[in-house]
Amino acid sequence: MQNRGHLIMDLLTDDSFFNGKISIRQNKLGYRFSVDSVLLASYVKSAAGDKVLDIGTGCGIISLILAYRNPGIEIYGIEVQKSLADLAALNVKNNCMEEQIKIVYTDVKNLKKSMLSGSPDIIVCNPPYRKANSGRVNPDNQRALARHEIMISLPEIFESASRLMDISSKFIMIYPSERIADIIAYMRLSGIEPKCFKFIYSKNNSESKLVIAEGVKGGRAGAKVTAPLVIYKDDGSYTDEVKNMFIP
Repeated sequence: MQNRGHLIMDLLTDDSFFNGKISIRQNKLGYRFSVDSVLLASYVKSAAGDKVLDIGTGCGIISLILAYRNPGIEIYGIEVQKSLADLAALNVKNNCMEEQIKIVYTDVKNLKKSMLSGSPDIIVCNPPYRKANSGRVNPDNQRALARHEIMISLPEIFESASRLMDISSKFIMIYPSERIADIIAYMRLSGIEPKCFKFIYSKNNSESKLVIAEGVKGGRAGAKVTAPLVIYKDDGSYTDEVKNMFIP
């Protein structure tokens, strides 16, 4: 058994993404990324020279996808859990992306612009979905912090993001559809104007469980709802739209 910082290598799995173009190590028993991260990363449109901030990067999957798709961007992955920050850094190194992606172990509430060499053009976030006092909290601490608002709340995410953003910077997140009123309210309280919503459905004729929400710092009022995204066909396989998200 080999030790690498806080990582126990025998407790990690070796997975691949984009037909093997990206290698990813994940915890066998702790936090593992889900299709939500892939959906969010696929929505983000960046331009060469953009600086992207990935809040709560986890194992680094969103940062890795964005970096692979656009080698001209600079990415900072922020992670408050030391074990996950170490894992994300390992994944960045294994994919030879150290020059493009920097993993920062810190609480985003304490993050300063100087730590990013300036304001980000785009902030992406796949935050904990559940309020701290709602539902069963996973006994695994890593999973609990990733799923429940234990260390940070939704208002604090927007407050922290807004503090780091310049006018016209974008904030993009994926979140439960049932909390869309909270998204709109807290975005506006923090000076981020909601601009676009994409509702996500598990299957046709099902209720929307997730939504991708995009806001602009200091943007004008006026939002649009884009075409919906359906994840699964009736037979349980991915729809063609989602399948394409796994193709490099």
